[in-house]
Amino acid sequence: MKNLLLSYSPVFGAMVAWCLCQGVACAQSDSAGLPQWELGVIAGALSSPAYPASAERFTRQLVLPYLIYRGERLQVGREGINAHLRLAPGYELDVGVSGSFPASSQDIAARQGMPDLGTLLEFGPRLKVDLGRPWPGFRWGLELPLRNVVEFNGGARSQGWVFEPALALEGANIGAGWSLNAKAGFTWGDQQVNQFLYGVPADYATASRPSFEARSGLISARASLGTSKSLTPDVRFFGYARLDYYGLGANTDSPLALQNRSPSLGVGLTWTLGRSRTLVAW
Repeated sequence: MKNLLLSYSPVFGAMVAWCLCQGVACAQSDSAGLPQWELGVIAGALSSPAYPASAERFTRQLVLPYLIYRGERLQVGREGINAHLRLAPGYELDVGVSGSFPASSQDIAARQGMPDLGTLLEFGPRLKVDLGRPWPGFRWGLELPLRNVVEFNGGARSQGWVFEPALALEGANIGAGWSLNAKAGFTWGDQQVNQFLYGVPADYATASRPSFEARSGLISARASLGTSKSLTPDVRFFGYARLDYYGLGANTDSPLALQNRSPSLGVGLTWTLGRSRTLVAW
């Protein structure tokens, strides 16, 4: 996600992150602004690969609390917990912290006997460039995030860096109260994070899973589309679809890279339980 969870993750957290973005943070602003903070609940059904290029999929139903805070320098909600700085008109730099759920290798046939994928924490800067308003209510933008991935699994360990440039098109109140968020981009990983996802150390090699040393490079190209609509002042519907293409990746010959493409899907509702009376421009 956009969100209290990862925008990139090899496990299930990415789906919740994106759906939280679409279901909560894409609500359109009126002329008076938006509440400085909001509290609520998000409920949804989500389906995504166990990790990038995995043959297994996870389908979950979740009910989670959420918090949005819209501060001048600190934001919580759409892109995690972010401190941001406006460098110049149309340029913004933020530093985000977010995390994701773990995944057990017992549930993934290709990783049987290998270490589990632990809980992940991402931290790092992102440059956002405003590319203009092509149509009323729409905004083009370029996002350039660079994040360090830290795994918590019996301790804390850095698992490398990911770079996720993307071109984004956002539309608020584009018709009958619908909002839209479309993105196209790719995910690049250094050697360490790609080894975490696709490497097979000699100790875990089998007859059907030979040892493999991963290389730095492309993980996937992706395109996504999210939409949301207010059903009542406090209840909002969201839907999400993303297609990842791994066929151009740097490690497609890994025994853990079993799919060239994989969709991720989600639908759900958000329910706002409370909001501040203070409004801020957004």
